[in-house]
Amino acid sequence: MIVRWSLGELPSVVDDLGASRPFLVASERWTLPLDAVGRWSEVPAPAVDVPPAADVLVAVGGGSAIDTAKHASAQTGLPVVSVPTTYSGAEWSQGFGVRSPDRKIVGGGRGAHLAGIVYDVELTLGLPRGETVGTALNALAHCAEALYVQGHTAEGDAHALEGARLIASSLPEVVARPQGHGARERLLRGACQGGQALGLVGLALAHAMAQAVGGRYGLPHGAMNALCLPPALRFNSAIVPDAVARLGDAMGASDPPARVEQLARLGGFERLRDFGVPEPDLPELADAAAARPGNRANPRPATREEIYALLKSIY
Repeated sequence: MIVRWSLGELPSVVDDLGASRPFLVASERWTLPLDAVGRWSEVPAPAVDVPPAADVLVAVGGGSAIDTAKHASAQTGLPVVSVPTTYSGAEWSQGFGVRSPDRKIVGGGRGAHLAGIVYDVELTLGLPRGETVGTALNALAHCAEALYVQGHTAEGDAHALEGARLIASSLPEVVARPQGHGARERLLRGACQGGQALGLVGLALAHAMAQAVGGRYGLPHGAMNALCLPPALRFNSAIVPDAVARLGDAMGASDPPARVEQLARLGGFERLRDFGVPEPDLPELADAAAARPGNRANPRPATREEIYALLKSIY
């Protein structure tokens, strides 16, 4: 994976891949230093019409834009260069969710051809508080789950611990001073570390819950992770207490779930009911989460009844 830290490096990344005809997957708001063969601006979208002339896909935006490009990559075999504008970490995972324009999950898969990432803190300065906190908590969930997911590795642990340290320490400062470059860059680097951990080892229970809820109602993935991570940590603290304690040490917190809840409140995230999730749907959501790969990869998969109790605790 080619990784650069300035938007001005984007043309050289495309050149390094031996490509010269990029196709953009990005909303019209983003202006890039590239001579592209076309642009797909409907994000998210269940399908992308990639012109035959294109030899590389360039995705600009948050997780929805990057997932849309990764879906196109899996279908066409073209490499993807991601330019993240949030902290979602989608740029590091071959997996993707396919969403309809109303952001409801209609499918998903793997097989994207990841080739490059270009980070630039300037692209994150206008990110609103909700998206900032939500996508940062999604990145923190990547860090947390990398420490205890089945098959976790020493390399993944190292990225996860550094990512958790950077995210937990920088996010309050970013919320207080959103135009501050220093804190924004530390947060972006923390998300990068979490993304690398995600790419190495994958997801667990918190993401299974967040995907089940968010995918059904078209709710923001970051906000759902902000709500679902604390109960998942409490569940796993009884199974892998040392891993959860390591997360707490990295975050500077003796009670990691409570610290995540504090960070989530910076974005106004407190209860599922605040997002209009109907309480009678919780049993079906628990069924959906229990069947997801993230739950199956948890240190001990949670039962449908256990997940229902976890969802109820944040309702």
